[in-house]
Amino acid sequence: MGTLIGLLVMLVSGVIGLALLAVWIWALVHAVTNRGLRDTEKIMWVLIIIVVPLIGVILYYFIGRPRAGAAPPLQAG
Repeated sequence: MGTLIGLLVMLVSGVIGLALLAVWIWALVHAVTNRGLRDTEKIMWVLIIIVVPLIGVILYYFIGRPRAGAAPPLQAG
């Protein structure tokens, strides 16, 4: 019985770990390809997501992503 519970815990932990990895990769890709951010903002968000993964992803989701309908920033040049 103990082995079955241990196996179940490992399986659930693995699924949660894969889900967190997928969300982390999504945040990195989205930060790099986000047209609503300036280049310096992209670099900042990528560094935050890499240095503090869980908190960085949460912050990027709620703060970093431009809102729907928001005008993209003006680019110098």
